[in-house]
Amino acid sequence: MRILVVEDDARLRELLREGLEEEGYTVEEAGDGPGGLTRAMAAHGTDGEYAAVVLDVMLPGMSGYQVCSRLRAAGVWTPILMLTAKDGEYDEADGLDVGADDYLTKPFSYVVLIARVRALVRRGGLDRPELLELGDLRLEPAALACWRGGENVVLTAKEFAVLEFLARRAGQVVSKSEIVRTVWDTAYDGGANLVEVYIRALRRKIDVPYGRTAIRTIRGAGYLLARDGG
Repeated sequence: MRILVVEDDARLRELLREGLEEEGYTVEEAGDGPGGLTRAMAAHGTDGEYAAVVLDVMLPGMSGYQVCSRLRAAGVWTPILMLTAKDGEYDEADGLDVGADDYLTKPFSYVVLIARVRALVRRGGLDRPELLELGDLRLEPAALACWRGGENVVLTAKEFAVLEFLARRAGQVVSKSEIVRTVWDTAYDGGANLVEVYIRALRRKIDVPYGRTAIRTIRGAGYLLARDGG
């Protein structure tokens, strides 16, 4: 499987390549935003399409946010793990809003990075049922497609994974730790607060624009997705 690493720090790029190659991946590199965008676009739809992209946020020529946004606008849904030296949930939410699937703040553990990449690659190949329906909220897991009423709702792969897990347990309270164990790799050692970022992102997309409250917070217990879609 091929992984694209887009990072302007040559030393870090080399370390990432070495670590990923030790895990059996074939790694291609780009040192700036335009180069990363060109490579990802060119590989899309070919036999050499990337299994995942490791994408730095602060890049010369074009930021990682811009690269990610342009790929998603072009219909390229290759899983993207964003790297940044920034810290804080607002930066993280920015990355998720433009279509990133996961987010890792520098400095990071290589064990965690490899686990995150492995999880993104593995999740992309899972067999999924044809359709999940909760009132007028519909999910088609095979295509990572979501609709509210007749309107398409664009979700990142990780947002979809969180929503799909809630949908499969509709009407039941699920804890943050359950979501982490299911949606993230078992080696993930970050805090469960990341779940809150994704829940807020989902609410902005499937609830707020439609005046709904499908995803409910159960204080001290977790979250519940209404069986009727809210």
